[in-house]
Amino acid sequence: MPTSAWGHELENLFLRAGACFARVEPRRRMRDYVRGLLGPVGRKNGWQLAEYAGHATPDGLQHLLSRSRWDADRLRDDLQSYAAEQLGSSEGVLIIDDTGFIKKGTTSAGVQRQYSGTAGRTENCQIGVFAAYATNRGHALVDRELYLPKSWTEDRERCRAAQVPDQRGFATKNDLARSMILRAMRSPLVFSWVTADSAYGQDSRFRRFLEDAGLSYVMAVPKSQQVHGPRIDYLIGHAPPEAWQRLSCGDGAKGPRLYDWAAARLPAVWEFDGDEPTRQRWMLARRSITRPEEIAYYLASAPLDATVADLARIAGCRWKIEECFQSAKNECGLDQYEVRRYVGWYRHITLVMLAHTFLAAMAVQAHEKGVTRPTHPTSWTSPRPKSAVCWQLNPTAVLHNAITQ
Repeated sequence: MPTSAWGHELENLFLRAGACFARVEPRRRMRDYVRGLLGPVGRKNGWQLAEYAGHATPDGLQHLLSRSRWDADRLRDDLQSYAAEQLGSSEGVLIIDDTGFIKKGTTSAGVQRQYSGTAGRTENCQIGVFAAYATNRGHALVDRELYLPKSWTEDRERCRAAQVPDQRGFATKNDLARSMILRAMRSPLVFSWVTADSAYGQDSRFRRFLEDAGLSYVMAVPKSQQVHGPRIDYLIGHAPPEAWQRLSCGDGAKGPRLYDWAAARLPAVWEFDGDEPTRQRWMLARRSITRPEEIAYYLASAPLDATVADLARIAGCRWKIEECFQSAKNECGLDQYEVRRYVGWYRHITLVMLAHTFLAAMAVQAHEKGVTRPTHPTSWTSPRPKSAVCWQLNPTAVLHNAITQ
């Protein structure tokens, strides 16, 4: 896309976001900050962003993040409206995940020694819980919450020093995810599916919350997850060979990402579903083709007409938030902030999300014309279920068995 088109779209976005800023000075600084996040700046810290913007010192940009009067939540709401316009489609999926920000010291809001999936170990870090919006057009980060451990929420003096609001109490990562999902449902974002990793999927209350909200889901779970009694790895281990079918869970850098999938319909639960269920619950397994010992497990709740291919597609969407984290960190400085206070974290992260969503929108405008929309294969249902679950059989395997027997 020509640079002039990018500039025109960015100016339109600035005009839209400018309504969140009552005064002209912070509005101009917001523009400079976002341009720096999008620009060829080696490290997106205060000094280098100020230098790129032509400022003598970083004081103005630091003031934007710390003491200036503007509402980052209002900007987030505008960002979600922008994402809905630029990326929205009826196939929208909301993806939940968290990421760590390695930090030194003890004064940055929410910092403590805790497990970081980003580092793969326990580190002194902050944890942010994020929501990404993904469609067949593109994907971007659309919401964020800073996780505050009990070591923080039980020390109000420490919270006040970091400008944590007095009303902010302890909330688990799943609680924060619920809040973001409810906000997204009230926003213009169009979605009916939610997906997340096993940290969220293993929580039965979280899955029940999604069902009560009328949302479908495919949630990763650990192999020890119990499904009506037995562990899910035990049940999948007893799947008939013809239950496995090779499906794509989406396109990667080298084409379709193919895995072997096995899925089974689970019996309805009368207490939840009544006499006429409106959804179907599933268990699902994804097996690597080259390393068949590597199996990932999922629980799902889906419309009655959903297929195994639909479930595989939604499960594959979860990796899009990892792509969002990587691109937002590498291209927009998501993890390169130098703020320590609560309000500064939310402001920097929200401005980065704005820049990241702009890039996603530009990619759509540059590449969508003439793109053929993919179709998803259907699955076949076994006519002869022989257990409490109903395995979805691979039609090729069924035909081969019928010929050779």
